[in-house]
Amino acid sequence: MMAPSRGFLHFQHSSRKLIKSRSNTTNGARRTFLLSTTISKGSNEIQSYISRSTNPYVNLSIEHHLLLTSPPSSTILFLYTNRPSIIIGRNQNPWYEVNLSLLSATKSHKAIGNIDLVRRRSGGGAVFHDEGNVNWSVICPPANFTRDKHAEMVVRALRKLGVDRARVNKRHDIVLDQGQRRSHSDPLDTHKTPYTVSDDAGPLPLKVSGSAYKLTRTRALHHGTCLLSSPNLHIIPQYLHSPAKPYLKARGVESVSSPIGNIGLGNKMFEKHIQEEFTIMYCDSGHVPNAIVLGDEQLNVPEIRKGYEELKTMDWIYAQTPQFTFSSHPENGDGSEIVAAPRIIPSSCRISFKVQHGVITESLIEGPDQQIEQLKSIEARLQNQKLQDIRDWNKLVLEKNEDSPDAVAIAKWLGRMLPISDIG
Repeated sequence: MMAPSRGFLHFQHSSRKLIKSRSNTTNGARRTFLLSTTISKGSNEIQSYISRSTNPYVNLSIEHHLLLTSPPSSTILFLYTNRPSIIIGRNQNPWYEVNLSLLSATKSHKAIGNIDLVRRRSGGGAVFHDEGNVNWSVICPPANFTRDKHAEMVVRALRKLGVDRARVNKRHDIVLDQGQRRSHSDPLDTHKTPYTVSDDAGPLPLKVSGSAYKLTRTRALHHGTCLLSSPNLHIIPQYLHSPAKPYLKARGVESVSSPIGNIGLGNKMFEKHIQEEFTIMYCDSGHVPNAIVLGDEQLNVPEIRKGYEELKTMDWIYAQTPQFTFSSHPENGDGSEIVAAPRIIPSSCRISFKVQHGVITESLIEGPDQQIEQLKSIEARLQNQKLQDIRDWNKLVLEKNEDSPDAVAIAKWLGRMLPISDIG
């Protein structure tokens, strides 16, 4: 591990002094005032923030506020850690990406507890956050943005911590190579390590950081995860695998699954080295910005409170979903079935509906002639229903159809495929 630079020691000293000077400040309004005034000052070209809140709705709302209100020419670093939560991209489908039934209070793993479902405002795929994962975010002028630039910053920080297997891959993710040491590589090359092999020549690298972007006319946001010491790696895939996926044909962004791993670092050490690399990249004058510590008190800022409340609404989480179709018998363009029909559904029955902004706009339920009246009544009840408002499929489907075996089977299957999280 390399020794800290003088600039980094200055950062450590300044941060301790800053935090100490606030140790006697218990009034959240003081911190709120500090954040609101700091980000709006044109002279603060380089700014740095660390949140000690673990609430994902709070942290993403602070981040969005920084994006919207910071000076167009400024560059900002924001670090935060969230409690267990699943964060989906702005244009993703929660029914397609997430096993929503596991997010219920009664079914979530006891070791994890409650899990929040959050739709962020940037694109990209679905990710799992917990206390062993630090999120980094850089906000800068669009002219200074590239898809690799700040991932490379993170890799340089990791290498100074002795993580020599870290590199940026072609998908702009940060991975740890798993092969044997084969050759020397340029230590300044953040896209190759001595352990890098071709995709078909050795073990797959482990993904430790994925990132997403949001561009406005005057600002660029690049944020990403970094798996440091998550205790939940073995069960994360269960949460990010939806049983409904084979039966959904969705627009929007689909997540790409990759093997994941922990880096094996502490959060505070990682934060310090990211601060150092950020300083090296942007503080040409030698002036090191104080890292301003934020928390839940930032909800006193009206704009942050408004963003926080929006992120928590069912309309934002579910109704923002791009159009999709759901079918018990999904087909390819040539009419062949994509996946075998579910066994629980009678072979004579077919179910399909189209959903736009969370609302069932078209529905079709087919079955035996002798049950057609019952099935058509179910079809009619589905029409114009908000999918996110259906908490009990039995109640919706079995109304006046309690004695129909086909209706019972349909209700049971829909309840398994299209549940709604009761947490968030």
